[in-house]
Amino acid sequence: MQKVKRSASSVAAAMWLIGLCFLAAASPAAGAEKFDIVVFGGTPGGISTAITAARLGNTVALLEYHNHLGGMAASGLGKTDIETPEAIGGLFKEFIARVYKYYVGKYGADSENVRLCRGGYYYEPSVAEKIFDEMVAAESRIRVFRNHRLDRVSRSGTRVVSLTATDRKTESPTEFEGKMFVDATYEGDLAAFAGARYRLGRESRSEFNELHAGVVYQDPKTRTFLAGTTGEGDRRLQAYTFRLCLTTDPANSRKMTSAPPDYDRSRYAGYIDDWKAGRLGNAQPAMEGVTNAVRTGGGTTLRAFTIAPLPNHKTDCNMFPRVLAYPFVELNYDYPEAGEKRRTEITTRIRNVTKGLLYFLQNDSEVPQEHRKLANQFHFPKDEFADNDYFPWQLYVREARRIVGMYTLTENDMILAPGLDRTRIQADSITAGEFPIDSMPVRGPEKGQDVILEGYLLMLNNITRPYQIPYRIIVPEAVDSLLVPVAASTTHVAFSSVRLEPTWMALGQAAAVAAHLAIETNRQPRQLTAHELQRILLRQKQVLTYFTDLDLKDPAFEAMQFLGARGFFTSYESRPKETLSQAAAARWMGLALKAGGMDIQVNAGSSPSSMDLKTLAMLGIADRAADGRTLQADAPLSRADFKKWLAATGVVLGAWQRSGDVSGTEALWKAEGLAANGELSRGEFCRAIYRLLEKTGH
Repeated sequence: MQKVKRSASSVAAAMWLIGLCFLAAASPAAGAEKFDIVVFGGTPGGISTAITAARLGNTVALLEYHNHLGGMAASGLGKTDIETPEAIGGLFKEFIARVYKYYVGKYGADSENVRLCRGGYYYEPSVAEKIFDEMVAAESRIRVFRNHRLDRVSRSGTRVVSLTATDRKTESPTEFEGKMFVDATYEGDLAAFAGARYRLGRESRSEFNELHAGVVYQDPKTRTFLAGTTGEGDRRLQAYTFRLCLTTDPANSRKMTSAPPDYDRSRYAGYIDDWKAGRLGNAQPAMEGVTNAVRTGGGTTLRAFTIAPLPNHKTDCNMFPRVLAYPFVELNYDYPEAGEKRRTEITTRIRNVTKGLLYFLQNDSEVPQEHRKLANQFHFPKDEFADNDYFPWQLYVREARRIVGMYTLTENDMILAPGLDRTRIQADSITAGEFPIDSMPVRGPEKGQDVILEGYLLMLNNITRPYQIPYRIIVPEAVDSLLVPVAASTTHVAFSSVRLEPTWMALGQAAAVAAHLAIETNRQPRQLTAHELQRILLRQKQVLTYFTDLDLKDPAFEAMQFLGARGFFTSYESRPKETLSQAAAARWMGLALKAGGMDIQVNAGSSPSSMDLKTLAMLGIADRAADGRTLQADAPLSRADFKKWLAATGVVLGAWQRSGDVSGTEALWKAEGLAANGELSRGEFCRAIYRLLEKTGH
């Protein structure tokens, strides 16, 4: 059995790191705790993993370094980062619904607080933590271990068999044995301890042919590349910050009365230069304007902060990166591979720099009086983070290690694919991704550069489109019994889209389903087939394929989601109620045969071809001619013809035995509740094919 230790910060600056180089022969702790699934990281992704796994009947240990669950969502990130809510389903939607129900139950459906929660997508940190705690507590199979740090991981060959974590209060170590392990940390600690290879920093433009990779200067307005852009890779990281929760309620305010430790005014003086040079954008609104924005739900920028209103006179405050004075860049370079002591030092420094920025804006004499007056409306709320001096406890670790998985998601998976009106098709899709590529700066101010900080990619919604995320990115390439839904296998550019809590919750849910199936069938995660995962996820209302026109309640939702991962749709429109032409139906039937295991050539273009009909005719599925009629590519496919196609396809795929036997087709038709008369719709076709593939084990 191998003992795998944490990699140290002194590790050579190779882009790939093999954790097996850091084996240790430490003895396991006595009296090991045994679980089906061990999840390290009480982030939203970890919580989603634990809850889903427990609901599937598994015992779960959920370990968290802090004394709180919820990660960033419960530590200041009260404004859900999501641009296309319809693209993310599953447990994330359940969390949002519970948040909304909480505000309605406490304040009334017509209250201001309910309006400000925006359907549950905006919330106070304490409310998010309360909801997460309630959801976890409702699952009797989950045991939570707070305040635990990871000390080592034990392997037998390629398989993780246990981890040892120490209670930070008592310094008592415990070994946790499991059948499956999930790394849900922002840092990818468990994967690194287990010896999984990982990436750190930025790939070069040439490595994966990504336009925005490597060293980049991009005008945030025009999206044009600026002088100095080379595309060279390096180990630089996008900046970490804290996401503040501030209040405008004087009765709930705790004001800073003195500068924080290590306060250095010169660190913030550049904001005055940015203001004078016009880099802060439009002049700030008057105090009444900001108050009104907070009251009505509009956003505004308070000098160095981007502010969004939350219920109960609170605000979500993000650090504003579009200025050269941005003081957080480069403070985090050591963090991912550092030990606990060094990480604490880095976290403390970023905390002090954050407090110092607010103190500067509220008190510095060079800050214009009206701006100081504006800044002094915002203070730390007394009813948030009371055990941490009213300051968020979770550092905003936007990106750290990223595992090397069975597939690497890149920028090219997030833009329109050649020949399609949607992004690349991923047959093993486990969720949709949707947030625009968006990276914080990675390098501080440089001589001669007075436009933008290096590495800053601002919301590239001009190119990012909703995309499918393949299962393979959460499976390490060479470590078994381990899944990694947060520090997943992506490039830096791709990670800047994936790195949102809704996406991580969806990936965590998928990790739980995969772990459950692996245990249930005595296989490793890499041995699972996509359709097994997808059918369970679809029953859990996960979104695998984003469509602009497919409602979650549509009878064809599961079928079209599933078949969307098999190339049935070349755009974001599913059109479930429309009739289906013979040519389109032939192409889909060909794809169904491929999904069922047949080696068949199917027209790959976005326009159906009569060639697909000829192929089906050659296979004996479609008639070459009937009653003197020839095949008509543009004519609607009748229900009678479809039933014949379905019966023949069932024989080809082994769903039933006798050629021409329609009894199996009729039974499937009845079980799915399909209409007996009228024109065949696209949704009905998909529903029938979905059930046929299920019957054949695909």
